[in-house]
Amino acid sequence: MDTRIDTIVVGGGAAGLGMGKRLQDRGIRFVILDERPRIGDTWRERYRSLKLFTPRSLAELPGLRLDMGYFDFPTGTQYGDYLQRYVEHFALPVRLGTRVASLTRAEGCFRLETAAGEVFLADHVVVAVGQHRRPVTPDFAKEVGHGIRQLHSVAYAGPGDLAAGPVLVVGAGNSGTDVALEAARAGHTVTLAGRHPGQVPPDIDTPLGNLLSRIFIRKLQRTTVDTPKGRAMRDQVRGHGVNLVRNKLKDLERAGITRVPRITGTDAAGRPVASDGTVVDCTTIVWCTGSVPDFGWIRIDGVFDASGRPDEYRGLARNVPDLAFLGLAFQYSIASSTLMGMGVDADYIVQRLFAAASSEPVLSRAVAS
Repeated sequence: MDTRIDTIVVGGGAAGLGMGKRLQDRGIRFVILDERPRIGDTWRERYRSLKLFTPRSLAELPGLRLDMGYFDFPTGTQYGDYLQRYVEHFALPVRLGTRVASLTRAEGCFRLETAAGEVFLADHVVVAVGQHRRPVTPDFAKEVGHGIRQLHSVAYAGPGDLAAGPVLVVGAGNSGTDVALEAARAGHTVTLAGRHPGQVPPDIDTPLGNLLSRIFIRKLQRTTVDTPKGRAMRDQVRGHGVNLVRNKLKDLERAGITRVPRITGTDAAGRPVASDGTVVDCTTIVWCTGSVPDFGWIRIDGVFDASGRPDEYRGLARNVPDLAFLGLAFQYSIASSTLMGMGVDADYIVQRLFAAASSEPVLSRAVAS
Protein backbone atom coordinates (compact mmCIF):
# COMPACT_ATOMS: atom_id res chain seq x y z
CA MET A 1 0.00 0.00 0.00
CA ASP A 2 1.35 3.42 -0.95
CA THR A 3 2.08 5.87 1.88
CA ARG A 4 0.59 9.33 1.34
CA ILE A 5 2.11 12.28 3.16
CA ASP A 6 2.22 16.05 2.69
CA THR A 7 5.97 16.58 2.49
CA ILE A 8 8.96 14.32 2.04
CA VAL A 9 12.51 15.48 2.73
CA VAL A 10 15.12 13.35 0.97
CA GLY A 11 18.33 13.40 3.00
CA GLY A 12 18.87 13.32 6.75
CA GLY A 13 21.97 15.50 7.00
CA ALA A 14 22.12 18.96 8.56
CA ALA A 15 20.10 20.53 5.73
CA GLY A 16 17.37 17.89 5.85
CA LEU A 17 17.08 17.96 9.64
CA GLY A 18 16.96 21.76 9.73
CA MET A 19 14.19 21.64 7.14
CA GLY A 20 12.38 18.98 9.17
CA LYS A 21 12.39 21.17 12.30
CA ARG A 22 10.89 24.06 10.33
CA LEU A 23 8.16 21.80 8.95
CA GLN A 24 7.49 20.45 12.44
CA ASP A 25 7.13 23.99 13.79
CA ARG A 26 4.45 24.69 11.16
CA GLY A 27 2.51 21.52 11.95
CA ILE A 28 3.14 20.00 8.53
CA ARG A 29 3.01 16.23 8.24
CA PHE A 30 6.32 15.05 6.83
CA VAL A 31 8.96 12.35 6.87
CA ILE A 32 12.71 12.47 6.28
CA LEU A 33 14.15 9.62 4.21
CA ASP A 34 17.85 8.81 4.56
CA GLU A 35 19.79 5.91 3.12
CA ARG A 36 22.31 5.54 5.92
CA PRO A 37 21.82 3.31 8.97
CA ARG A 38 22.56 6.10 11.46
CA ILE A 39 22.05 9.85 11.58
CA GLY A 40 25.28 11.81 11.37
CA ASP A 41 27.33 9.18 9.53
CA THR A 42 27.98 11.55 6.63
CA TRP A 43 30.14 13.49 9.10
CA ARG A 44 31.57 10.55 11.02
CA GLU A 45 32.76 8.95 7.79
CA ARG A 46 34.86 11.94 6.75
CA TYR A 47 38.57 11.84 7.50
CA ARG A 48 39.08 11.47 11.24
CA SER A 49 41.11 14.66 11.70
CA LEU A 50 38.38 16.84 10.18
CA LYS A 51 37.60 19.95 12.18
CA LEU A 52 34.88 22.27 10.99
CA PHE A 53 35.65 25.91 10.38
CA THR A 54 32.10 27.04 11.04
CA PRO A 55 31.82 28.72 14.47
CA ARG A 56 29.74 26.82 16.99
CA SER A 57 26.77 29.20 17.01
CA LEU A 58 26.58 29.22 13.19
CA ALA A 59 26.80 25.43 12.95
CA GLU A 60 23.84 24.91 15.28
CA LEU A 61 20.43 23.93 13.95
CA PRO A 62 17.31 25.72 15.22
CA GLY A 63 16.46 25.05 18.84
CA LEU A 64 19.39 22.97 20.10
CA ARG A 65 22.76 24.05 21.43
CA LEU A 66 26.02 22.43 20.37
CA ASP A 67 27.54 21.40 23.67
CA MET A 68 30.90 23.18 23.49
CA GLY A 69 32.48 26.57 24.12
CA TYR A 70 31.58 29.69 22.19
CA PHE A 71 34.93 29.82 20.38
CA ASP A 72 35.19 26.06 19.78
CA PHE A 73 34.83 24.28 16.44
CA PRO A 74 33.31 20.77 16.33
CA THR A 75 35.06 17.81 14.78
CA GLY A 76 33.25 15.74 12.18
CA THR A 77 32.45 13.06 14.76
CA GLN A 78 31.16 15.60 17.27
CA TYR A 79 28.92 17.15 14.65
CA GLY A 80 27.57 13.75 13.59
CA ASP A 81 26.71 13.01 17.22
CA TYR A 82 25.03 16.41 17.50
CA LEU A 83 22.79 15.64 14.52
CA GLN A 84 21.80 12.31 16.07
CA ARG A 85 20.97 14.09 19.33
CA TYR A 86 18.96 16.66 17.35
CA VAL A 87 16.68 14.00 15.89
CA GLU A 88 16.16 12.41 19.29
CA HIS A 89 15.56 15.73 21.05
CA PHE A 90 12.81 16.86 18.67
CA ALA A 91 11.54 13.38 17.79
CA LEU A 92 11.84 14.13 14.09
CA PRO A 93 10.26 11.45 11.87
CA VAL A 94 13.28 9.94 10.13
CA ARG A 95 13.30 6.70 8.15
CA LEU A 96 16.86 5.36 8.11
CA GLY A 97 18.19 2.78 5.68
CA THR A 98 15.73 4.08 3.08
CA ARG A 99 17.33 4.93 -0.25
CA VAL A 100 15.11 6.72 -2.76
CA ALA A 101 15.59 5.00 -6.12
CA SER A 102 13.29 7.21 -8.19
CA LEU A 103 11.29 10.42 -8.01
CA THR A 104 8.55 10.93 -10.60
CA ARG A 105 5.24 12.75 -11.02
CA ALA A 106 2.03 10.75 -10.96
CA GLU A 107 -1.62 11.85 -10.80
CA GLY A 108 -0.92 15.34 -9.53
CA CYS A 109 1.59 14.41 -6.85
CA PHE A 110 5.13 13.20 -6.44
CA ARG A 111 5.87 9.48 -6.40
CA LEU A 112 8.98 8.27 -4.60
CA GLU A 113 9.99 4.64 -4.82
CA THR A 114 12.66 3.27 -2.52
CA ALA A 115 15.30 0.67 -3.34
CA ALA A 116 13.24 -1.79 -1.30
CA GLY A 117 10.15 -1.18 -3.46
CA GLU A 118 8.20 0.94 -0.97
CA VAL A 119 6.21 3.78 -2.53
CA PHE A 120 5.52 7.21 -1.03
CA LEU A 121 3.17 9.82 -2.51
CA ALA A 122 3.74 13.45 -1.54
CA ASP A 123 2.43 16.93 -2.31
CA HIS A 124 5.83 18.53 -1.70
CA VAL A 125 9.39 17.22 -1.93
CA VAL A 126 12.57 18.84 -0.63
CA VAL A 127 15.81 17.33 -1.95
CA ALA A 128 18.59 17.74 0.61
CA VAL A 129 20.97 14.94 -0.31
CA GLY A 130 24.18 16.95 0.04
CA GLN A 131 26.90 18.13 -2.30
CA HIS A 132 29.43 15.37 -1.73
CA ARG A 133 27.90 12.29 -3.28
CA ARG A 134 29.99 11.35 -6.31
CA PRO A 135 33.75 11.94 -6.24
CA VAL A 136 35.25 13.74 -9.22
CA THR A 137 38.60 12.62 -10.63
CA PRO A 138 40.25 13.53 -13.95
CA ASP A 139 39.95 11.14 -16.88
CA PHE A 140 43.68 10.48 -16.89
CA ALA A 141 43.48 8.93 -13.40
CA LYS A 142 42.99 5.57 -15.14
CA GLU A 143 46.42 6.01 -16.75
CA VAL A 144 48.21 6.22 -13.38
CA GLY A 145 50.61 3.31 -12.84
CA HIS A 146 49.23 0.23 -11.08
CA GLY A 147 51.90 0.50 -8.39
CA ILE A 148 50.44 3.81 -7.16
CA ARG A 149 47.58 3.64 -4.69
CA GLN A 150 44.73 6.03 -5.54
CA LEU A 151 41.92 7.22 -3.32
CA HIS A 152 39.58 10.18 -3.15
CA SER A 153 39.18 12.51 -0.19
CA VAL A 154 35.53 11.39 0.07
CA ALA A 155 36.78 7.91 1.06
CA TYR A 156 39.98 8.95 2.85
CA ALA A 157 39.89 8.23 6.60
CA GLY A 158 43.42 8.93 7.76
CA PRO A 159 47.15 8.25 7.29
CA GLY A 160 46.51 4.52 7.65
CA ASP A 161 45.04 4.61 4.14
CA LEU A 162 48.36 5.77 2.65
CA ALA A 163 50.97 3.41 1.24
CA ALA A 164 54.51 3.66 2.61
CA GLY A 165 56.48 6.30 0.71
CA PRO A 166 55.85 9.73 -0.83
CA VAL A 167 52.31 11.07 -1.18
CA LEU A 168 50.82 13.33 -3.84
CA VAL A 169 47.72 15.29 -2.85
CA VAL A 170 45.90 16.74 -5.87
CA GLY A 171 43.79 19.77 -5.04
CA ALA A 172 45.03 22.59 -2.80
CA GLY A 173 41.75 23.59 -1.18
CA ASN A 174 40.71 23.06 2.43
CA SER A 175 40.42 19.27 2.24
CA GLY A 176 43.61 18.95 0.20
CA THR A 177 45.68 20.99 2.64
CA ASP A 178 44.17 19.09 5.58
CA VAL A 179 45.20 15.77 4.03
CA ALA A 180 48.64 17.05 3.01
CA LEU A 181 49.44 18.35 6.49
CA GLU A 182 48.19 15.16 8.10
CA ALA A 183 50.31 13.02 5.77
CA ALA A 184 53.38 15.16 6.52
CA ARG A 185 52.82 14.80 10.25
CA ALA A 186 52.65 11.03 9.74
CA GLY A 187 56.16 11.10 8.27
CA HIS A 188 55.43 11.06 4.54
CA THR A 189 57.18 13.22 1.97
CA VAL A 190 54.28 15.21 0.53
CA THR A 191 53.69 17.06 -2.73
CA LEU A 192 50.61 19.25 -3.04
CA ALA A 193 49.35 20.02 -6.56
CA GLY A 194 46.97 22.74 -7.64
CA ARG A 195 46.45 26.47 -7.67
CA HIS A 196 46.37 28.36 -4.39
CA PRO A 197 42.72 29.41 -3.83
CA GLY A 198 43.62 32.28 -1.51
CA GLN A 199 43.28 32.27 2.26
CA VAL A 200 41.27 33.93 5.00
CA PRO A 201 43.78 36.14 6.87
CA PRO A 202 42.81 35.68 10.54
CA ASP A 203 43.67 32.60 12.59
CA ILE A 204 40.13 31.40 13.30
CA ASP A 205 41.26 29.23 16.23
CA THR A 206 41.99 32.33 18.33
CA PRO A 207 39.16 34.35 19.95
CA LEU A 208 40.00 37.44 17.85
CA GLY A 209 40.24 35.42 14.64
CA ASN A 210 36.97 33.70 15.48
CA LEU A 211 35.20 37.04 15.81
CA LEU A 212 36.79 38.38 12.62
CA SER A 213 35.72 35.25 10.75
CA ARG A 214 32.12 35.98 11.68
CA ILE A 215 32.38 39.34 9.93
CA PHE A 216 33.73 37.56 6.86
CA ILE A 217 30.88 35.02 7.05
CA ARG A 218 28.24 37.76 7.14
CA LYS A 219 29.82 39.19 4.00
CA LEU A 220 29.52 35.79 2.32
CA GLN A 221 25.86 35.56 3.32
CA ARG A 222 25.18 38.95 1.70
CA THR A 223 26.84 37.96 -1.58
CA THR A 224 23.74 36.59 -3.33
CA VAL A 225 22.49 35.74 -6.81
CA ASP A 226 20.24 38.82 -6.64
CA THR A 227 23.27 41.05 -7.21
CA PRO A 228 25.53 41.35 -10.29
CA LYS A 229 28.55 40.78 -8.05
CA GLY A 230 26.98 37.66 -6.60
CA ARG A 231 26.10 36.21 -10.00
CA ALA A 232 29.63 36.84 -11.26
CA MET A 233 31.09 35.19 -8.18
CA ARG A 234 28.74 32.21 -8.55
CA ASP A 235 30.02 31.56 -12.06
CA GLN A 236 33.59 31.98 -10.86
CA VAL A 237 33.50 29.69 -7.82
CA ARG A 238 31.40 26.85 -9.21
CA GLY A 239 33.75 23.94 -9.61
CA HIS A 240 36.54 25.62 -7.65
CA GLY A 241 37.51 25.44 -4.00
CA VAL A 242 36.82 28.27 -1.58
CA ASN A 243 39.56 30.20 0.21
CA LEU A 244 41.66 28.33 2.75
CA VAL A 245 40.08 29.03 6.11
CA ARG A 246 42.24 27.35 8.76
CA ASN A 247 45.38 26.28 6.90
CA LYS A 248 47.83 28.84 5.58
CA LEU A 249 50.70 28.76 3.08
CA LYS A 250 53.15 29.19 5.97
CA ASP A 251 51.78 25.98 7.51
CA LEU A 252 52.53 24.08 4.32
CA GLU A 253 56.02 25.53 4.16
CA ARG A 254 56.77 24.68 7.79
CA ALA A 255 55.62 21.10 7.18
CA GLY A 256 58.09 20.77 4.27
CA ILE A 257 55.34 20.22 1.71
CA THR A 258 56.41 20.73 -1.91
CA ARG A 259 53.95 22.61 -4.10
CA VAL A 260 53.51 22.10 -7.85
CA PRO A 261 50.93 23.35 -10.38
CA ARG A 262 47.91 21.27 -11.29
CA ILE A 263 48.40 17.72 -12.52
CA THR A 264 47.58 17.41 -16.22
CA GLY A 265 48.49 13.84 -17.12
CA THR A 266 50.95 11.01 -16.69
CA ASP A 267 54.26 10.01 -18.25
CA ALA A 268 55.04 6.71 -19.98
CA ALA A 269 55.66 5.06 -16.61
CA GLY A 270 52.28 6.17 -15.25
CA ARG A 271 53.72 8.82 -12.96
CA PRO A 272 51.68 12.03 -12.53
CA VAL A 273 52.96 15.09 -14.40
CA ALA A 274 52.24 18.72 -13.52
CA SER A 275 51.45 21.46 -16.02
CA ASP A 276 55.02 22.80 -15.76
CA GLY A 277 56.45 19.39 -16.67
CA THR A 278 57.32 18.30 -13.13
CA VAL A 279 57.11 14.51 -12.75
CA VAL A 280 55.97 13.49 -9.26
CA ASP A 281 57.26 10.24 -7.81
CA CYS A 282 54.74 8.90 -5.32
CA THR A 283 53.25 5.71 -3.93
CA THR A 284 49.86 7.24 -3.11
CA ILE A 285 47.66 9.83 -4.80
CA VAL A 286 44.85 11.40 -2.82
CA TRP A 287 42.45 13.13 -5.19
CA CYS A 288 40.99 16.16 -3.41
CA THR A 289 39.34 17.23 -6.64
CA GLY A 290 35.80 17.76 -5.50
CA SER A 291 32.56 15.88 -5.54
CA VAL A 292 29.10 16.50 -6.95
CA PRO A 293 25.52 15.68 -5.99
CA ASP A 294 23.83 12.59 -7.38
CA PHE A 295 20.46 13.45 -8.90
CA GLY A 296 20.22 10.52 -11.29
CA TRP A 297 17.17 9.20 -9.43
CA ILE A 298 15.10 12.32 -10.23
CA ARG A 299 13.13 11.51 -13.39
CA ILE A 300 10.94 14.53 -13.97
CA ASP A 301 11.13 16.63 -17.14
CA GLY A 302 12.19 20.24 -16.68
CA VAL A 303 14.02 19.83 -13.38
CA PHE A 304 17.53 20.33 -14.76
CA ASP A 305 19.06 22.95 -17.02
CA ALA A 306 21.33 22.34 -20.00
CA SER A 307 24.37 21.98 -17.71
CA GLY A 308 22.70 19.26 -15.66
CA ARG A 309 22.23 21.46 -12.59
CA PRO A 310 18.80 21.92 -10.98
CA ASP A 311 16.98 24.76 -12.72
CA GLU A 312 15.94 26.66 -9.62
CA TYR A 313 15.75 30.04 -7.97
CA ARG A 314 16.60 30.08 -4.28
CA GLY A 315 16.04 26.33 -4.21
CA LEU A 316 12.57 26.28 -5.79
CA ALA A 317 12.40 24.36 -9.06
CA ARG A 318 11.36 26.80 -11.79
CA ASN A 319 9.38 24.34 -13.87
CA VAL A 320 8.13 21.87 -11.26
CA PRO A 321 5.93 23.42 -8.57
CA ASP A 322 6.31 22.08 -5.02
CA LEU A 323 9.76 20.64 -5.65
CA ALA A 324 12.69 22.26 -3.85
CA PHE A 325 16.40 21.76 -3.30
CA LEU A 326 18.41 22.66 -0.22
CA GLY A 327 22.18 22.82 0.23
CA LEU A 328 23.16 23.42 -3.40
CA ALA A 329 26.39 25.24 -4.15
CA PHE A 330 25.61 28.98 -4.37
CA GLN A 331 21.89 28.26 -4.17
CA TYR A 332 21.33 31.84 -3.05
CA SER A 333 24.56 33.03 -1.48
CA ILE A 334 28.12 31.80 -1.54
CA ALA A 335 27.38 30.33 1.92
CA SER A 336 24.36 28.30 0.76
CA SER A 337 26.04 24.90 0.77
CA THR A 338 27.55 25.49 4.21
CA LEU A 339 26.12 25.07 7.70
CA MET A 340 26.20 28.84 8.14
CA GLY A 341 24.16 29.58 5.02
CA MET A 342 21.57 26.88 4.47
CA GLY A 343 19.22 28.10 7.22
CA VAL A 344 18.32 31.26 5.30
CA ASP A 345 17.53 29.14 2.24
CA ALA A 346 15.44 26.70 4.30
CA ASP A 347 13.33 29.56 5.71
CA TYR A 348 12.66 30.91 2.24
CA ILE A 349 11.69 27.50 0.86
CA VAL A 350 9.24 26.77 3.68
CA GLN A 351 7.62 30.19 3.38
CA ARG A 352 7.19 29.84 -0.38
CA LEU A 353 6.07 26.22 -0.47
CA PHE A 354 3.31 26.90 2.05
CA ALA A 355 2.63 30.57 1.32
CA ALA A 356 -0.92 29.88 0.16
CA ALA A 357 -2.01 28.55 3.53
CA SER A 358 -2.07 30.05 6.97
CA SER A 359 -0.93 27.95 9.91
CA GLU A 360 -4.42 26.56 10.71
CA PRO A 361 -5.22 25.32 7.17
CA VAL A 362 -1.79 23.72 6.99
CA LEU A 363 -2.50 21.81 10.21
CA SER A 364 -5.89 20.70 8.95
CA ARG A 365 -4.43 19.56 5.65
CA ALA A 366 -1.71 17.60 7.41
CA VAL A 367 -4.20 15.73 9.57
CA ALA A 368 -6.47 15.02 6.61
CA SER A 369 -3.63 13.54 4.58
